Amino acid sequence: MPTTDKPWPQGTPCWVDCSVDDPAAARDFYSQLLGWDVLDSPPEAGGYLMAMLDGRPAAGIGPKMGPGPMPSVWTTYFAADSADAVAGAVTAAGGMVFMPPMDVMDVGRMSIAADPGGAVFGVWEAKAHTGAGIFNEPGAYCWNDLHTTAYAPSQEFYKQVFGWSFEEIGGGGMTYSTFAGADGRPMGGAADTTGQPGPDANYWLTWFQVAGTDAALEKAKELGATVMMGPDDSPFGRMGIVAGPQGEVFGLIDTTVTIG
Repeated sequence: MPTTDKPWPQGTPCWVDCSVDDPAAARDFYSQLLGWDVLDSPPEAGGYLMAMLDGRPAAGIGPKMGPGPMPSVWTTYFAADSADAVAGAVTAAGGMVFMPPMDVMDVGRMSIAADPGGAVFGVWEAKAHTGAGIFNEPGAYCWNDLHTTAYAPSQEFYKQVFGWSFEEIGGGGMTYSTFAGADGRPMGGAADTTGQPGPDANYWLTWFQVAGTDAALEKAKELGATVMMGPDDSPFGRMGIVAGPQGEVFGLIDTTVTIG
């Protein structure tokens, strides 16, 4: 069981959370779908819920923030040694900081930003909360990939901000790359979505590992979700993409079932 209780290296996808209109309903949905034990947080946390898996933090669920309307979304957070330094790097590289760095009680310091293509992501500087304590396990997130129509500019942006290197692995008409930090181990991906249908082709997609993709997709439908894609086999696993009952999009994948 892959677990950790240490801060993640800078640039690593270290946390995911969803922002929805009804966190209580999301709590019920994900508890049944992914086997989470979703805990209440203190009143000063503003209704944020902590999803636990095998006693370790796996993801967050919270109410939408801000004055205007916004869609329900899953957000990928990248670890930062200094959230303030990363915010400066985002601006210098041509991105936009939507939420300047701010302290979250004693648990960390965060900001929300977007890359040149408009894909939104979070930045997390760990303090008491170091990020996900479990990963690459059924019920936990296992992969995060960027879907973008600004493929090359976005790669250059993340190289400048986090020092990532990219390896092109696409084929069969698909443009896809994996990204890695200083140790060279792939920790996520990027896909060129130019020409794909849909109003929003620029976003970070969170993938949760499951033991049996077909059964997980059927369970998601029973719980009120919409299956947008799949199940499909790939060299990485059997996968599907789902919109939760409140519209938040995420992926489900069984990495033990592969082709090629």
